[in-house]
Amino acid sequence: MSSSSAAPAAKPPMRDALVAAAFRLFLERGYEQTTVDDIVALAGVGRRSFFRYFPSKEDVVFPDHERCLDDMTTFLAAGAADDEPVRRVCDAARLVLRMYAENPAFSVQRYRLTRQVPGLRAYELSVVWRYERALAAYLRERFAGWPDGTLQADVVAAAVVAAHNNALRSWLRSDGSGDAGTAVDHALGHVQAAFGRPVRTVGRAGHTDEVVVLVSRRDAPLWRVVQEFETALGRA
Repeated sequence: MSSSSAAPAAKPPMRDALVAAAFRLFLERGYEQTTVDDIVALAGVGRRSFFRYFPSKEDVVFPDHERCLDDMTTFLAAGAADDEPVRRVCDAARLVLRMYAENPAFSVQRYRLTRQVPGLRAYELSVVWRYERALAAYLRERFAGWPDGTLQADVVAAAVVAAHNNALRSWLRSDGSGDAGTAVDHALGHVQAAFGRPVRTVGRAGHTDEVVVLVSRRDAPLWRVVQEFETALGRA
């Protein structure tokens, strides 16, 4: 073989080829004007291959969310009993950011598309709701037996999602410029400051006397400080 002969480029996996074909057509024709038949024709595969990977045309726009949701659920389930719950769910939300940051150009392209197509926006909201429910399920288990534990779990989960999405969308609107991680960390910092659990330490292993250290914001109202203290004592 001649040294100038180049090996043929490897074809992308079928799933990736379908996503690439779909977005090329969405940009050229528009989302509504593109059919599944158009996508498979451009990708050079049959309809059966498309539906093996994607239940619907909407799913090809969000190809990685199922994997990310599974990763989040696994991450939460693998947490230790002494993990601070609010910090844990904030870290879980960062998995979603990592998914977007892996391919900024694609993420920005998808963001623009969802802004243009109401049906995709509704689909995206359903995906966000599933993330929120995963966070809330973890928190409900951790807050079981606490005063208003279920309420607190749902409120914190909603706050985490709102903070994360606020920073993420700002990054997407900027066409993926700047450090998305720094923006999301800043937003989630507000959640941790507002809802993070007090730190509890035990002096000697097995000793019945415990020291409860309450960490609260300087400007927190007195009723909130008392509530946090009562909650810490209840857990102790």
